[in-house]
Amino acid sequence: MPERIPLEALTGLPTVAALTVSHSGEEVAFYADWTGRFELYVLNLHARERRQVTNGEAPKGIRAGFVWSRDDTRILFSRDHDGDERQALFEVTLASGEVRPLHHSPESMDYAVGAHPDGRRLLVNSTRGGQMNVHVYDLTREGEAAWTALTQQPNATQAVAWSPDGMQLTLNTNESADLRNVDGYVVNADGSGLRRVWRVREGSRDEVGHWHPDGRRVAVTSDADGHSRVGLLTLESGEVTWLTPADGVTEEEPGRFSPDGRWLSVIRNVESTLSPVLYDTGTGQARELSLPPGLAYGTEFALGGTKLLFQYTTTTTRPEVLLYDLGTDTCEVLLPAEYGEVDPADFVPGEYVRYPSTDGVRVPAILYRPRSTAPGQRFPALVCVHGGPTAQFFRAFNAQLQFLADRGYVVLCPNVRGSTGYGVEWRDANLMDWGGRDLEDVAAGAEYLKTLDFVDPGRVGIFGVSYGGYLSYLAAVKKPGLFKVSVPIVGITDLHRLHEDNSRVMPQLGYYFRTLMGDPVEQAELWRDRSPITHAAKLKAHMFMMHGANDPRCPVNQARGFRDALLQNGREEGRDFEYVEFGDEGHGAGDIAGRTRSYRLLADYLARRL
Repeated sequence: MPERIPLEALTGLPTVAALTVSHSGEEVAFYADWTGRFELYVLNLHARERRQVTNGEAPKGIRAGFVWSRDDTRILFSRDHDGDERQALFEVTLASGEVRPLHHSPESMDYAVGAHPDGRRLLVNSTRGGQMNVHVYDLTREGEAAWTALTQQPNATQAVAWSPDGMQLTLNTNESADLRNVDGYVVNADGSGLRRVWRVREGSRDEVGHWHPDGRRVAVTSDADGHSRVGLLTLESGEVTWLTPADGVTEEEPGRFSPDGRWLSVIRNVESTLSPVLYDTGTGQARELSLPPGLAYGTEFALGGTKLLFQYTTTTTRPEVLLYDLGTDTCEVLLPAEYGEVDPADFVPGEYVRYPSTDGVRVPAILYRPRSTAPGQRFPALVCVHGGPTAQFFRAFNAQLQFLADRGYVVLCPNVRGSTGYGVEWRDANLMDWGGRDLEDVAAGAEYLKTLDFVDPGRVGIFGVSYGGYLSYLAAVKKPGLFKVSVPIVGITDLHRLHEDNSRVMPQLGYYFRTLMGDPVEQAELWRDRSPITHAAKLKAHMFMMHGANDPRCPVNQARGFRDALLQNGREEGRDFEYVEFGDEGHGAGDIAGRTRSYRLLADYLARRL
């Protein structure tokens, strides 16, 4: 089958990310890698003039957003070093391009949240002192004196936004013994008066969002009824007006309010698609936008709230930035998708399917197949497992999947149990059960592929990143005859060691992991059984492990430990498995060069082994 999509041409196509409108609504800033690496850009929405404002100081990989200063003359962003995620704050002055580092503790992770109305203070979520908590950074001071901790909660705590008058802020945390619980809080700007303002029931995820311009109401979400619903909470009375219909299907997450307070933007998640919806804050009526079928995300009000800005994509079209006119229900392309030497006609559509799992439950998935060829031709196939596990595959453009389909592979991307987007029951179906029903869904995906008349049943493999890497390891040793090859990328092999490392290096992830799999001592036997390293001797599939040496989320010792276990069990590198580390990466490739390298290694391996 001839290859039509050149590797370097595909991976070199530019990415635009983190669209953020200025306080005036007249400009939008974003990251883009037009130069070959990410830089920060600002686009004037009137003149449509674009300028680059960093020159090598922007992050290599985008793992954090940024905020505008209150007067829109500066942007505050964070970056790490080669994927180590020790996020440090920087300030760039837009007029001069001067970049100034803010004070940073080497082991902490600092994420800018919002500029205070006084223009002097910055709201920051940071792991300074241990767990993720809420801090304020005084931009007029230097060194350690610039920092003030507003919360010192034992569980992961994150601020959302300042109130319009700057006297309070919203945040979400958990003070319950139920680790799955999340409640919404308001605290005074000096850290005093922390009070819970939003809980539907203990054990559900009940979160507060941004403030209405009136300063009396905030956006809220709750999954207490089984799906994520959006509402408006009046703080003084505690009354809530629900906006999302209680239909048991629709899931929504809130964005921001329009400057005049009339609209609240939300993103609606149904059947692996995302679409922007506006709710009238007075009547509660929903307004859907006039858009073709596709996936839209990152909505921001602009130009006084008369326009809505977002990114839009489909499985065969790369993301482009649209500016939607709320007065005329028309939209224009603000930043078109670029294709370079690649012909978009060569992309194949992702087909939305459902297949039966081992217990009869039907698993939603997206299926990619090579372009039509001769009747009766059979292709090798792959199950691709997403990270998270609280994440999902969307019907959006995915360069890696298009690359694999172009090279003659059928790829199935299942939203296995544990995935988001399908309600609380589905999301929580693998609690205390990693490597249980989720693994069965993956195995059933492989069996489903083998029933397709265009798949070679003897050539089915599995790959995935992060949690997807975990299931790629586990499937290869718990279902040893099912897959011909397994490619875990920055995956997990030892749950106890992961929790120990996360609790020390990324405490918010240590907490997250306990919400999913319980206590490492009380559940020690379960953790050992669900750790791939325990079963390394059962490996039959050929395996290719890829890992970033600087990864703090799934540290490289996860891959090294599994490699060592294979060697101790008589496996030979090259004959039974292949292994590569990237000394300039963390939790996955962050730039064009890294993506190109990973795609090439994967394609070379699959061509030889599958």
